[in-house]
Amino acid sequence: MSSQKTFRQGQILKMVGSEPIESQDELRLRLRQGGFRVTQATLSRDLRELNLVKTPDGYKPLAQEDTPAKTLSALAKAVRQFCRDIHPAQNLLVLKTPPGGAQPLAAALDGERWKHLLGTVAGDDTVLIITASTKQSRAIQKTIEELLR
Repeated sequence: MSSQKTFRQGQILKMVGSEPIESQDELRLRLRQGGFRVTQATLSRDLRELNLVKTPDGYKPLAQEDTPAKTLSALAKAVRQFCRDIHPAQNLLVLKTPPGGAQPLAAALDGERWKHLLGTVAGDDTVLIITASTKQSRAIQKTIEELLR
């Protein structure tokens, strides 16, 4: 996957996670405001690859519509696709990704809305996960490692 496509898909996940987007045309216009020019066909492919579905409340990850047992499927996919290494540092976790992989991985983590995850910061190939304690950091690390198996 190209880094431009990865970044664009990360931006799509951020957009649909932060506010309701009710149509592909609305999403295409918001992407254009962000500097992305995409065709309807490209946008449709992105939505399909990201497992986003149209709901009465706008586009949402398919996992949010499934049963609780399946809620980690979007995160599991992102972790398996992008996470290459995990480095704990007290209440922080540093996740290494291929170039362009940090944005979609951070968006998938943020989408889980875990209470003990205070926030993520994504660069090009690194995601910083911030928790309130070392214990919470270890719990998130364990979850991510389980998703990698």
